[in-house]
Amino acid sequence: MAFTAANGRTQSSLADINITPLVDVVLVLLIIFMVTAPVLQSGIEVNVPKTRSVKEITQERLVISINKEQRVFLGNDPININEIGDKLRQKIRDPQNQSIFVRADEDVPFGAFATVMDAVKQSGITNVSIVTQPLESHGKR
Repeated sequence: MAFTAANGRTQSSLADINITPLVDVVLVLLIIFMVTAPVLQSGIEVNVPKTRSVKEITQERLVISINKEQRVFLGNDPININEIGDKLRQKIRDPQNQSIFVRADEDVPFGAFATVMDAVKQSGITNVSIVTQPLESHGKR
């Protein structure tokens, strides 16, 4: 902002805020959040199987994970396998339209996976997706 002094000379005000450092800080924070967001989402170490058909996760949904030691997690919280149905009923308002993802380590026995799937089905959720990784293809077919 400029103003005119009594002698007719134009002077500039020192009250202007320089926003360049503010923009620098905001951009650095944005980069930090972009780098750390995927790490926060997948906090449980699960080596999912690799398949040819993989569907991208496009929205936030409930995820049940089974790690190598056959421990079960709802989101990032450990849960007893017998309490899955009750916890899902508490968290979900509309089980018919709600979808859920199941991430299981490739070394988990099928019996443990089937028990979790049965508990999810008993809670009324019918739309269950299994999380996998895409196969690394070395060339196009």
